[in-house]
Amino acid sequence: MATISIEDTQEKARQLLNSRIESVTALVQVRQRIADLKEQLAEAEREDKRAYVRATRDGWSEEELKKLGLENAAVKRRKRAAVQPAKTAPAATVETADDPA
Repeated sequence: MATISIEDTQEKARQLLNSRIESVTALVQVRQRIADLKEQLAEAEREDKRAYVRATRDGWSEEELKKLGLENAAVKRRKRAAVQPAKTAPAATVETADDPA
């Protein structure tokens, strides 16, 4: 019967684990990047809102800003969210008392 080397088996197991660790590390890095970008977007949206309010306080009307292609971004986001259809549950089948099931 052939002898089994504990060291060789451990090394093979480490190699397998290392490749799995690399893939999960890459996944964590991408997820962190997504979280960072979402935070950057949220900060940019807050800055946009402040700048829009500042423009209206400086005398620009909402209509004038809209004509310049500078519609209130908060309104656009609300409209876009409202336009998306709600998900509906599949229709349930109804059995009648006449069915001899």
